[in-house]
Amino acid sequence: MFFILSKTLGLLLNPLVLLIILLLPALFLKKPLLKRIFLAAFAFFSILFTNPFITNEVMEWWEVPPVPFKSLTKPYSTAIVLSGVTVSDKSPHDRVYFSKGADRVMHAVQLYKTGKVHNLLLSGGSGSLEADTVTEAERMRRVMLLSGVPDSVILVEGKSRNTHENALFTKQMLDSIGQEQHYLLVTSAFHMRRAQACFEHEGLQTDAFTTDFYSSDTPYGLDSFLLPRAEAIVAWDKLIREWVGLLMYKISGYA
Repeated sequence: MFFILSKTLGLLLNPLVLLIILLLPALFLKKPLLKRIFLAAFAFFSILFTNPFITNEVMEWWEVPPVPFKSLTKPYSTAIVLSGVTVSDKSPHDRVYFSKGADRVMHAVQLYKTGKVHNLLLSGGSGSLEADTVTEAERMRRVMLLSGVPDSVILVEGKSRNTHENALFTKQMLDSIGQEQHYLLVTSAFHMRRAQACFEHEGLQTDAFTTDFYSSDTPYGLDSFLLPRAEAIVAWDKLIREWVGLLMYKISGYA
């Protein structure tokens, strides 16, 4: 039930849905004061959700900063790589399709090939409400094998469907094989706070290695202050889902 609720609530809190909810009363209410209130709220959130400068500043504040490879001096036994970056509903199925977030996989490959980690644990079953025959962890494993990572250093956890289960099942797997307690957690920068909270709740201490950034270092021009962009709405969608997800996890005792 929690799994279904978390997925559907995230859809309902999409920025476009919220804007429609504000716009409809402004169009159909009869009372002038209420109409003005909803119109003002619609205008405010329209600017907030579409302005590149505002969006980037908020996203940069929320995202956990990147870690330079040269600063990773501790020997890590395992990099735990969370899923959520592959696409299952595209054919032909003789390859792996990535959504935004492929950095999680490729930066994990780089961590292994530069000797920063000894093993890669891939965590992720299916995050879809529909049945999926191939787990996300397996799809990530296939790409890593093609990238030259030996199969012997890859561990696959393919049961989890959300971040709470990522942490729960990963902890069970690591305990069962008795691996050393030096772990690097690899996930998107906007998702790292919730992910680390879940792993800490399960008693698994990790260091953060963030990937897949929505914020940018690019200097802003006048157009960034004045012109709306669709990418800003996408970033806000990620942020709102993440904030709601973290709140629900806190309430449920998962983080």
